[in-house]
Amino acid sequence: MKYRIVVVDDHTLLLEAIGGLVRGFENFEVLYLCKNGQELLDKFKIPANVPDVVLMDINMPVRNGIETTKILAEKYPEVKVLALSVEENESTILKMLRAGAKGYLMKDTEKSVLREALEQVMEKGYYHTNTIARILVGSLTKSHEDTELKEREVEFIQHACTEMTYKEIADKMCLSPKTIEGYRDSIYEKLNIKNRIGLMLYAIRNNLFTP
Repeated sequence: MKYRIVVVDDHTLLLEAIGGLVRGFENFEVLYLCKNGQELLDKFKIPANVPDVVLMDINMPVRNGIETTKILAEKYPEVKVLALSVEENESTILKMLRAGAKGYLMKDTEKSVLREALEQVMEKGYYHTNTIARILVGSLTKSHEDTELKEREVEFIQHACTEMTYKEIADKMCLSPKTIEGYRDSIYEKLNIKNRIGLMLYAIRNNLFTP
């Protein structure tokens, strides 16, 4: 019995190349190839199309790898996702792992490492390189100060929950627009949110702002 693999990548040449590599592994077979997360989810509507492992890229159009992995973790928890990406940013790696990925590999990984990763994901349920293990440990041991909001950040959040523009907020706080953008980007990263609506919801939930 061979483990069934699906590869998801929006670059056609890479998609075919990765699929070809996996087809050469003795205990694995490629079920099909997809160009984005939505195409994969559409395939999953047919039970016979649900594989054992998905090799998932991250940056893709229509639906990216992080969003797709979250959905798979909720609806198809038996399917193991192994990220295969060019993204080396620690924040992106953590987001992918928190979404439910069982491992993370770079696309320039050697063929033998890819095979070992697939085998371990099926045998142990996960595959973590030394680099990924270090990132995970680092995320667990971060001090509370790393996510604690400073007084000026709280002030920015309260202004951002109003209809004021960022330029108006900068004037109100006697700061430059560039500094305000820095506050915004830092807070988005710190709180793991993507936009002003998410910031407002966070503020309301944490009693920083009352609508």
